[in-house]
Amino acid sequence: MLHGPVRITLTPMTTVLLIRHGRTTANASGTLAGWTPGVHLDERGIEQCTQLAHRLATVPIQAVVASPLERTQETTALIVSGRSIPVHLDDRVAECRYGDWTGSSLKSLAKDPLWKVVQSHPSAVTFPGDQGESMIAMQHRAVSAIRDWNSALGDKGIYAVVSHGDVIKAILADALGMHLDQFQRIHVDTASVSVVDYTATRPFVMRTNDISGDFSGLVSPAKRRAKSSDAAVGGGDRP
Repeated sequence: MLHGPVRITLTPMTTVLLIRHGRTTANASGTLAGWTPGVHLDERGIEQCTQLAHRLATVPIQAVVASPLERTQETTALIVSGRSIPVHLDDRVAECRYGDWTGSSLKSLAKDPLWKVVQSHPSAVTFPGDQGESMIAMQHRAVSAIRDWNSALGDKGIYAVVSHGDVIKAILADALGMHLDQFQRIHVDTASVSVVDYTATRPFVMRTNDISGDFSGLVSPAKRRAKSSDAAVGGGDRP
């Protein structure tokens, strides 16, 4: 049977770089920082973010959307240093509010019965205390922020979101079409970059937890935009 030529419509897309902040004093000590004020990058975290800034130096980042917490602000400052990139603060990509768990050691929290629920059924978790947030609510606000910024910055842009581990995992789970209960299968290191292309049809998760890769593929907007929103059949390159 003869078939006519396959027609592929090229669709502009928005590329989002999901960047976790560099290592902090709380990360190093095994403490759940949450929204605790005064948590800063440690020496290793500054080194990580400085290296990341070099890796991203030629990527045409249109804007940075950042959590307002100190560790994300310090990470953002290192990434945009010497570049004219507008920075927007957005509470919706800030850390999950862990309530009474905030400031506790991870070792002690692992003994709490709620820990097992966080690991196996996070969609059912609301953290204890007046300031405790549900993980479903955290995912909803974070994904809503991504959708809103995609619309605000346009469908041909590249922008970065500087955020936190659980928040980035929740955004990636949504992009992958995974239920939140599966999001613990995703790992996000400090100062890592995950890349998602959002098209009219679906998101494409291009990278996760990249801590050393080359970003030259994002440098040429013309090449980057020449993509279809269709998925490749047979595992080849996207058309």
